[in-house]
Amino acid sequence: MGQQAFFHAPHGGADFLGIRKARNGGMEIVYDDGVTRRMVWRVEGQAPEGKLSDALRVAVGSLRVLPTLYDELKKRAISIERVAG
Repeated sequence: MGQQAFFHAPHGGADFLGIRKARNGGMEIVYDDGVTRRMVWRVEGQAPEGKLSDALRVAVGSLRVLPTLYDELKKRAISIERVAG
């Protein structure tokens, strides 16, 4: 992965979404609500980083971050597997 991408909610919430490189070389999506919940998903297969960044940008900009994230990943045919949280 060339770059990491991180996004914070623009509507005053503490929601955070990011893409990071996992220890095994794959990509992971990280979500943190700023209070109690932190979740990590492994991206299955090879998804273009641009598609992932677009999905995260749209999701973090919505008021319902997680449902929007799932919808945006589904639209882009990106499969994920929950690994933590």
